[in-house]
Amino acid sequence: MKIWEFAKAEGSSIRMDSWMSDTMGLVDGGVVYSTLFKHPAEGPKDYEIILSVFPQENYRTLTHITMYLDDVPGSSAQASEFLASREINILNSVSLNGISDTVIVWKLMADMNFAGEADILRETFENLKASGDPSVSKIRRIDIKPADIGRLFKGATGNGGKEEIKRGYPTVIRDGLFNVADQYGDILRDIDGKNVLITMDADSWILSVTFFKEGTRLVKAGLEMPDCPGGIGQVLDVIAGWNINLISVFSKVKICYETMYLELVMDIGKSDLTFDEIRDRLPSSIEGLNGVYTLKEFSEFR
Repeated sequence: MKIWEFAKAEGSSIRMDSWMSDTMGLVDGGVVYSTLFKHPAEGPKDYEIILSVFPQENYRTLTHITMYLDDVPGSSAQASEFLASREINILNSVSLNGISDTVIVWKLMADMNFAGEADILRETFENLKASGDPSVSKIRRIDIKPADIGRLFKGATGNGGKEEIKRGYPTVIRDGLFNVADQYGDILRDIDGKNVLITMDADSWILSVTFFKEGTRLVKAGLEMPDCPGGIGQVLDVIAGWNINLISVFSKVKICYETMYLELVMDIGKSDLTFDEIRDRLPSSIEGLNGVYTLKEFSEFR
């Protein structure tokens, strides 16, 4: 599943495409909380804004709960009541019917009363289930683990970690736009037209907006190639030899065990080769690899 996209700043705002913002719960008119980070001097990334519908002070008690339910009427209601009776608040959630099974999988982000309550909840469920209590008769299993979102807000971790710069106040998403200037205009100036990388963390319901350093040149390449072990590595070795930094790699099978499509977004800003030279050399460089490699797309983000 592709969980990122590249976009451009519009004036002082970033537009969230509906498929991504809706998936992450960043709905129009909804309130989001944001934090600004600074990336290290090395690498193409400069600043990053983390967006979440959850206040930062709640991160310690946010928990992933996955409930496996019988696919029968009333099972979801029973699961909800089990959590509500223990004053556990369901936040964002999604459920689906299990494939080739008679089970519903309900994945929830829940706000526990206190850190460490997960063990109590798990023990309570197991005891009720073992005794045949009707209050959990339609619940097959519960998996619980900390959301651990707070890992994003611990500041720099060694020389390679990003550093938290500033936390913004609650902001409303309007017309699908997050206005950067409202809170970070003193740091992120003149962003109109700049390329940004928007990434979502589906488990944590978080969206990341990354800005790139001056001098970064983003290029997208699309190749059709053999679907075989080591095929991708051969292409990446060629690109690495030209001092090109990869931003994203996305592959998808076209004909299983025969043909695949490889999409690369890369920064050519520090390469000794120009855009035209890379475009012209890449086809001949991959022709010599093991199998049939064809360059289908090569374009610069402008």
